[in-house]
Amino acid sequence: MGNNLKTLIILSHFILCACTTRESVIRISSLEELSYYLKEDGHSVKLEPGVYKLADFLNKDSIDRRVAREEREYLNFSGNNNVFDFEGVTFEIDTDLRRQLQHPIHTNELVMTGDSNILKGLTVVHIGNVTSPGGATFCVEGTGNTVSDCTFKVRGSFPYGYGDLFGKGGPDVIRHHKHSGFLITGSHTKVLNCSLYMKSFGHGYFIQKSAGHIYFENCLVEGEVRSTDDILRETEGPAFDVDFRTWTPNREGKYVVTPGFMKSLCEDGFRTYNRDNENITFINCTAKNTRGGFELRTNGGVHLENCTTIGTERAYWVGNDAVMKNCKGDANYGPLLFLEGSNTDVELFVVPDESDYLVHALVTVQGTNNKLTIRPYDGKNRKQPQPILVGYTHPEHGEAMSPYGEAACVNLHLVNETTMPVVLGEQSSDCIIETKGGIRENKGINNTIDVIK
Repeated sequence: MGNNLKTLIILSHFILCACTTRESVIRISSLEELSYYLKEDGHSVKLEPGVYKLADFLNKDSIDRRVAREEREYLNFSGNNNVFDFEGVTFEIDTDLRRQLQHPIHTNELVMTGDSNILKGLTVVHIGNVTSPGGATFCVEGTGNTVSDCTFKVRGSFPYGYGDLFGKGGPDVIRHHKHSGFLITGSHTKVLNCSLYMKSFGHGYFIQKSAGHIYFENCLVEGEVRSTDDILRETEGPAFDVDFRTWTPNREGKYVVTPGFMKSLCEDGFRTYNRDNENITFINCTAKNTRGGFELRTNGGVHLENCTTIGTERAYWVGNDAVMKNCKGDANYGPLLFLEGSNTDVELFVVPDESDYLVHALVTVQGTNNKLTIRPYDGKNRKQPQPILVGYTHPEHGEAMSPYGEAACVNLHLVNETTMPVVLGEQSSDCIIETKGGIRENKGINNTIDVIK
């Protein structure tokens, strides 16, 4: 056998071994072992099912060392091109760890800074209610990562039980210590079949910086709600101590908690932060009992299909170039839609569920060249009239107790197949209104009204 052939055979053997090693599953059974592979590239790692307590892993000695080197996150997935199979695995996180690590503001707990990783099957459960100044449970910072089939149960904020009545980060009547759920700052992230349960004041899934090309499918976020009447019955505690003074005025111009409303105790379910977040997609996603269901006020275009809101303070809030198809929601505790952008194409179904809580509008619309179609879900109309406000803005800070403003709405094509009435404000013009519900008021200019029979 010639030397060249021998060399080729040897090289082929090493390549085969390398490929086999790279693709084989590495089975581990401790967080100590996991912490090693978090920094590595190109592995498939299977963590043995079970409950792993972060407090046992981040023991007192390691916490002191972490504080000394200003390393506050619990685990950092810093490697690239890895697969982490955590099916049957629960991370139990004592919220007191945040105090021990002396978290600066906005410090996140589990972070993925590497690229092109897959994380699947993990459950994260918080215990206790110790707080620190902000931060998310999980954060994806790298590019091209996928998180699937994970569950997050978040708690640990102050004050909890009032939503944003007393502020949300400044100005505040009561200073908040938030604890959010799932933050994305890295582009080309996929979040699939994940559930997020919020029992803290903070956002559910939220996108910051200039992250774009984010894809959500079959994801749920669920919070808790509480009536303002129940809050006003308190005889001690943070709200009582500030005489129930709010940071936003109500419709009478008073800065006080107003009875008759329902408040979510967390912030928004799905949220974009920056106007340049672009190409954000939501398929079959649900927000329940959150402040905003889908607050997506980006100018970069969002696409929602088959999404649902249940019991939110405000269901959908979209900006320029938004596309919504076959989405639905109730308006039990607040409006179904704030449309503030231009060049949108929105199709919404109104779920007929009703409550005794005061809701001042079904929809507000401002902007230019929008197409909006509203239909009754399953052909069943609401009994309580909630107006569709054309040429109106959302209330201040989106707060349901506050009054609406007015703004230009030009060249809207509204198809209202519900029996809800339509109001056209003074700044509405050149709009085409096809409606089954009546026209309660028309102060606009050059608007065309067609009755749907």
